[in-house]
Amino acid sequence: MTGPRADKSSPAECTHWIGAERHHCQSTDQVRRYLTGPRCPDHTPSALRGRSEVPPGPGLPADAWTTPSPLSDSALFDDRAVASGKRRSAPHTYRAAQAAVRHEKGT
Repeated sequence: MTGPRADKSSPAECTHWIGAERHHCQSTDQVRRYLTGPRCPDHTPSALRGRSEVPPGPGLPADAWTTPSPLSDSALFDDRAVASGKRRSAPHTYRAAQAAVRHEKGT
């Protein structure tokens, strides 16, 4: 299907259905995109629930996805913990860790 491309930078009009008046809002003032479609400030999901709008902010910190979590720290283990038997591991990993620890003690 070809045709003129709609400008995706800002929605054209509010598509909220006003049931009592049996028509769409069609306001073009400060329309923003939401999951339910383009909405004017009077018909945002928060406004329809009687809540105030969340003020715009900076969003997530730049390093939000690179911050180490305590769960990832618990997955780390060293050769000594495996070799001592305090950490569960596969038999071949256990033997390799014991060999590495024996090698460290020997030097």
